[in-house]
Amino acid sequence: MTPPAAPVLRLRGLGWTVGGATIVEDVSLDVAQGEFVAFIGPNGAGKTSLFNLISGLTTATTGTIALDGTEITAEPVHTRARRGLGRTFQTSSLWPGMTAADHVRLAAQAAGRTSYRIWRRADRYPRQVAEVLERTGLAHRADTPAGDLSHGEKRKLELAVLLVGEPRLILLDEPMAGVSAEEVPALTELIRSVHRDHGRTVLMVEHHMDVLLGLADRLAVMHHGTLLALDTPAAVMADATVQQAYLGEAL
Repeated sequence: MTPPAAPVLRLRGLGWTVGGATIVEDVSLDVAQGEFVAFIGPNGAGKTSLFNLISGLTTATTGTIALDGTEITAEPVHTRARRGLGRTFQTSSLWPGMTAADHVRLAAQAAGRTSYRIWRRADRYPRQVAEVLERTGLAHRADTPAGDLSHGEKRKLELAVLLVGEPRLILLDEPMAGVSAEEVPALTELIRSVHRDHGRTVLMVEHHMDVLLGLADRLAVMHHGTLLALDTPAAVMADATVQQAYLGEAL
């Protein structure tokens, strides 16, 4: 009998304490290959702090993190990225004067996917770059500086930068933040495609519950730095403990 595959991500007793204040406490969970787990909770619940621990921006004070069965708790950000962990942030990290295509080409070069020749014309981009721009709906914006893109297009470009590196695990921190209502459906469909059509494992922090309920396999509820609940969206929304904890606190 073939043993079950190791989860893509395994957290055990993960915690982070700063100056005597506990920000994240005793978080344990397994995320399977191809799963979509959405994290919800009010501001200050520890969602972004947990993503910072997983991605290596912050060093855990307790517990362990394993990616594909290999412990990475003490590894730096760039090593985790090479192992296949990608991350976006609440605020844009794009260069306003650099074109969409050159953002993706630079990311491709960093990931070892292609050489980088900034003087190439848009129709001569390496195959990987052209494919990712097409997949994210940005092919027609290839030569547009990032600063001239709409907020929704910037979010798509951030995803394109990740995808060209072919990550196995993607962390999305509030991708809908600042995106206009008109652009939310297209961005939602892109995230759905990344997950379902391309088989990526996704963790996402988001406050738009209508978006999450259509994407997530499981909901993880963060409350004062702890993992209060982890189950299917229907089960979590019906959980009396979750309802009591959030009485008066909007999810």
